[in-house]
Amino acid sequence: MNVTSAFYDSLVPSPLTYPWYHSSKPDLLDWISDKHLSLAAPVIAYWVYSMFFHALDTFEFPFFDKYRIHESEEVKSRNLVSRTDVIKAVVLQHVIQTILGLVHMDEAGSESSYDHTAGMRYWAPWVVHVVRLACGPMTAENILESYGQQLVHFTYWWFIPGVQFIFALFVMDTWQYFLHRLFHVNKYLYRKFHSVHHRLYVPYAYGALYNHWFEGIVLDTIGAAVSHYLSGMGIRQGVFLFAFSTLKTVDDHCGYALPFDPFQLFFGNNAPYHDVHHQSYGLKKNFSQPFFVHWDTILGTKMEPRKLTDKSDARLKQKEKDL
Repeated sequence: MNVTSAFYDSLVPSPLTYPWYHSSKPDLLDWISDKHLSLAAPVIAYWVYSMFFHALDTFEFPFFDKYRIHESEEVKSRNLVSRTDVIKAVVLQHVIQTILGLVHMDEAGSESSYDHTAGMRYWAPWVVHVVRLACGPMTAENILESYGQQLVHFTYWWFIPGVQFIFALFVMDTWQYFLHRLFHVNKYLYRKFHSVHHRLYVPYAYGALYNHWFEGIVLDTIGAAVSHYLSGMGIRQGVFLFAFSTLKTVDDHCGYALPFDPFQLFFGNNAPYHDVHHQSYGLKKNFSQPFFVHWDTILGTKMEPRKLTDKSDARLKQKEKDL
């Protein structure tokens, strides 16, 4: 098949069609720019989701209470920091990350900067190449003539953003694992900075970002920024990435092993897994966060939460008898 520039042009849908998630407006919301939304979204997500779990802790609903990883009294007796100090530290981190975002994030990657026609034209040759490799020249010609525009549309609007998102998660995990492990291995870094977070032996949701402010910048703020940048995401994709990773971090510290929680269903690195790391016997294990466990597995720092599971099962059975 003799592929010409005109053929590539013909693979770009005309007129352009958009997926359901796309908005052609300059900003997603009329009252806030996409840039500011990308900074506000993780803060809002953090506190809204945290308050959901805080409500579960406060009202002790029997249905949810049976899924606690630790008894509520353990939070009071084992943690070495007050809830007021936790809130102050988290608010400080949110203020710092927002200021840094305002200073360093530009408008590149905003909706107004995208030429979607040119973007699909860029990916059209790649689609042709992949189809030819997979199906052979003759079959590829028939497929591209019949479904070429749909394939380019799918690639541009779904496949590439999906790859960017997954890549960003792996970058974030890599950044977090090696720096998190360094903050444990290096005695000075642990004593000076990371020991602050481990004052919470029994984690709870809004304590997820309870850190020394310096560690918060290095591990969380810069890690998210690097993941966003290296993945080539736009600002709107950043809104989703930052909010999603924030929700996941809160969920990892929620204190509940919920069998119906999507984050705990789809990710092996979940609340029970991370809780091991907060216990004395798991302090040098389970450094991976917040999504996957591959670095722990590869580098021999993985500890399955079997002890916690056994303990929870026994406690649940006792509670069921008491009810």
